[in-house]
Amino acid sequence: MYQDFGLFIAGNWERGATNSTVISPVTETPLGDVATATAADTKRAIDAAASASAPLSEMGGFARADALHRIADEMTVRADQAARMISTETGKPLAQAGREWVLSVDQFRWYAEEARRIYGRVVESRVPGGRFEITKEAVGIVGAFTAWNFPASLPARKIAPALAAGCPVVLRPSSQTPGVAMVMIDCIRAGGLPDGAVNLVVGSTADTYGPIMADARVRKVSLTGSTRVGQRMIRDAAETVKKVSMELGGNAPCIIFEDADLDAALDACVPSKFGNAGQVCVTPDRFFVHDNLHDTFVAEFSKRAAALILGDGLDNKTEMGPLINAGRMTEVDAIVQDAIRAGAKLETGGKRATGFNSGHFYEPTVLSNVTDDMRVFAEENFGPIAAISRFYSDDDILARANASTMGLSAYAFTRSPERARLATAALKSGMVGINSFALAASEAPFGGTNYSGLGREGGSEGIEDYLDTKLSQIVF
Repeated sequence: MYQDFGLFIAGNWERGATNSTVISPVTETPLGDVATATAADTKRAIDAAASASAPLSEMGGFARADALHRIADEMTVRADQAARMISTETGKPLAQAGREWVLSVDQFRWYAEEARRIYGRVVESRVPGGRFEITKEAVGIVGAFTAWNFPASLPARKIAPALAAGCPVVLRPSSQTPGVAMVMIDCIRAGGLPDGAVNLVVGSTADTYGPIMADARVRKVSLTGSTRVGQRMIRDAAETVKKVSMELGGNAPCIIFEDADLDAALDACVPSKFGNAGQVCVTPDRFFVHDNLHDTFVAEFSKRAAALILGDGLDNKTEMGPLINAGRMTEVDAIVQDAIRAGAKLETGGKRATGFNSGHFYEPTVLSNVTDDMRVFAEENFGPIAAISRFYSDDDILARANASTMGLSAYAFTRSPERARLATAALKSGMVGINSFALAASEAPFGGTNYSGLGREGGSEGIEDYLDTKLSQIVF
């Protein structure tokens, strides 16, 4: 399934001298071999990006906008192919994969229009006859690093604004889901951009990450990944003073206030929690439910979770797919068992799913009687685990919800506009959803605070991290 792709350097697909095997999370068998980069290959990709910098910038915003629209057109034509690749590599249900690709197309559409609106400004100077001109310029070569859980939307969030700003890109996708990025890169060829405007390398940290971080020509790096990896990247970026954008881990609280519409909350919470088998950085991890609603919420949540259909994402009946690999399943189970030993009540799930001869399938799991000091609350669980705790009054719940080093997303359900405003103002998070989990959209800035990262992707804010500001003092 990877035979038409490989490394993408200077406008061409290359097979590479070495290969790695991609394993299906559904069957635990090989999907195929992909070309992997050597350190020399990565350097050639950076060289190609450097050669593309001037012609890409000189195209101007309107020409780059047209190119991004052509890319989006090609992505639309190849939507079915892309969705099947997403589902095959990650195991997520085909419907979820299709929505992810549509959101990725949206990024290119949105930033096509942002490319036309890279505004500067003029400020009158106190020097007689003078004025200040503030202009925006492309920051330069971008190193983009993406995770496996959203293998289309994460590269799109980085590539689209970079190209709109006039920055060439070297993309290093996850080696567990490289094919999705390859399909996207192949669509980018339809844009007619200069050779080297986008390059793709897959390989080991030493052969890909190392050369990108060490090369002073790379002026910005953008990561979607774990907080631990982000901390390392920030330290490494300091050596050559690169700009950084970091979309890191989350540990989202979800408050179900006393006046919440319980049916509406359940309708939103269950599919959000178990979408992509819980492997979503913005998914709700910590459910705080008011005492008056708690027992009904737990019972109905557990009933709906237990009824979810597990299976291969390519099967249209599937509602939840597998975890990405055996290591993730081991970690998820360790978190669940730790909570049970600490006194949490297992309502449903809590083990590897039966009935599967292969695949990393873990049962949708609901835990109640969870306390704030349990690992399942204190850490991002990144799996199909809904951890539920009871609260009695509004006085302390916001403080409990904020008791995390993370600050990516937070949610609350209430019928009260006053409560909604109070929660929105008080929750320490880069993004807050009230009666909704729909935070990821091309027109809206996506990102977190504290240990959840730096910078924003999406919206008019998303292009700013790919631009430098230049001040000119002009006197006549």
